[in-house]
Amino acid sequence: MSNFLTSSIGKKVVMSLSGLFLIMFLCVHLALNLLLIFDNSGELFNHGAHFMATNPLIKIVEPVLALGFIIHMVWACVLTVQNQKARPSGYKKSSQSGNATWPSRNMFILGGVILIFLGIHLYNFWWNIKFPELGTPLSMIEIDGVEMEDTYTLVVGLFRSSICYCLLYILGAIFLGLHLSHGFWSAFQSIGFSNQIWRKRLEFVAYLFAVVIGAGFAIIPVYFLVGLGN
Repeated sequence: MSNFLTSSIGKKVVMSLSGLFLIMFLCVHLALNLLLIFDNSGELFNHGAHFMATNPLIKIVEPVLALGFIIHMVWACVLTVQNQKARPSGYKKSSQSGNATWPSRNMFILGGVILIFLGIHLYNFWWNIKFPELGTPLSMIEIDGVEMEDTYTLVVGLFRSSICYCLLYILGAIFLGLHLSHGFWSAFQSIGFSNQIWRKRLEFVAYLFAVVIGAGFAIIPVYFLVGLGN
């Protein structure tokens, strides 16, 4: 097992499995975030955020999720360095442009940009929610007899007050979609779905999934930029 994990194939499998795990998190996260535009009262989003913050299972998953991010990033760096070393002298990136998409040739760069956006995103929201005494204190609100943090006001307040953050969020969603357009089918290929029939199907699903996720996240700041959330 140790030899498999340290081999190139093993590292790709681990990175693929961690990527698929993160994709599942993205689906849950997007579903919660879309509540921002389905209910202007904020009750649905606050209920969802309160559930995510207090559910014992979610509390267990949180450190696992963080570990998944770390593994995915570390293995991506390791594989990128290995691939660079394995390339022959004088290799030109343009030589593979004819049979590879732009996202597939720039996955590491896309991942780096997404990581920067994630850091900003966590600072603005997760940090204030988890450590209100160190950031911006959240007001409390009572919904259906349950007292909870008014997360809706924190999130929507930033979208309404900062055009720059809205644009940054949209760019982050676009880069995430580009990253997924290759990463989704590539992850399945690494764990065994490598024949041409499955690859074509997975590529189609990957592009569709990337558009749904990218557009889904991007539509949230657009909703508030055009004033529909007022």
